[in-house]
Amino acid sequence: MSKRTTNILVPVISIILGLIVGAIVMLVSGFSPVDGYIALWNGVFGNSYNIGETIRQITPYVFAGLAVAFAFRTGLFNIGVEGQLIVGWLAAAYVGYAFDLPKIIHLPLALLAAAVAGGLWALIPGLLKAKLQVHEVIVTIMMNYIALHVANAAITALSDGGEKTEKIHDSASLRSPFFESITDYSRLHWGFVIAIIAVIVMWFLLEKTTRGFELKSVGFNQHASDYAGMNVSKNIVLAMVISGIFAGLGGAMEALGTFGNISKMTAFTGIGFDGIAVALLGANQPFGVLLGAILFGSLKNGGLNMPNEAGIPVEIVSIVIALIIFFVASGYIIRITLERLSKKKKEEK
Repeated sequence: MSKRTTNILVPVISIILGLIVGAIVMLVSGFSPVDGYIALWNGVFGNSYNIGETIRQITPYVFAGLAVAFAFRTGLFNIGVEGQLIVGWLAAAYVGYAFDLPKIIHLPLALLAAAVAGGLWALIPGLLKAKLQVHEVIVTIMMNYIALHVANAAITALSDGGEKTEKIHDSASLRSPFFESITDYSRLHWGFVIAIIAVIVMWFLLEKTTRGFELKSVGFNQHASDYAGMNVSKNIVLAMVISGIFAGLGGAMEALGTFGNISKMTAFTGIGFDGIAVALLGANQPFGVLLGAILFGSLKNGGLNMPNEAGIPVEIVSIVIALIIFFVASGYIIRITLERLSKKKKEEK
């Protein structure tokens, strides 16, 4: 069996296995798998509104996945994407309503504010890792909670004790009347175009630039990179900052596109943590992350329709979605199985 055939079969078999096991779970729980999966399909592709909402759901997952994947590719594990996304969301929302500028200036400025906020939030664990060898996982986990409570305190101060900030000005908005009109007034916005550009930027940076080569080299082997004359500390910090920039832009998608403001949060959004799964599904490759985000966002948005249309409880929906993602993420096992079967067939011949 050729490598190309194996690469095509692995994700297909993974998704089929996930759907089969998910169907078994629904049967055991007393629900119809056929009705459940029809509801899931309708939730994703049933009408123009659902399609628009699905693309809108996919957009922040792309940025979260890119943030995690970029850190992985450079030898770091950024668990703090959630916190970086939150501060990016806050920064974009603030710039979006606090200033009144022409759109050609205001929108890029709000996006830049989110990117800077996310990058600065990731700078701290980057510096601690580079200078003091403090493990980035511990620091980034703790900074998620700091980001959540700092954002809530900032929202209270900015809104004079209210629960959310003012709405952003139209000049800072990613919303599109055209996209809304063709998707039955869904919340689809221009963010998905920025997400695709971000995928291309990450690919170009890592694969086509000297800096990207250095970042990957430091991730593979710090001692060899140091011996080759690369500045290891600088590259560690830079890798975390770039990862944080992607995360901060993910927050900007919510602030400038989906909601138009930021509200106080009683818990994490979950987008940053889901980004870990998206990155793993995409094998930490930029275009793979895009596909992983499409699968994850589609399942998340389509799953919302399963309780309404098929009467399946939310808990069962979560289990089914988790099973599908589990099998897709376990593609390595399926790949080895296919290779062994192929080898066995050759030996028998």
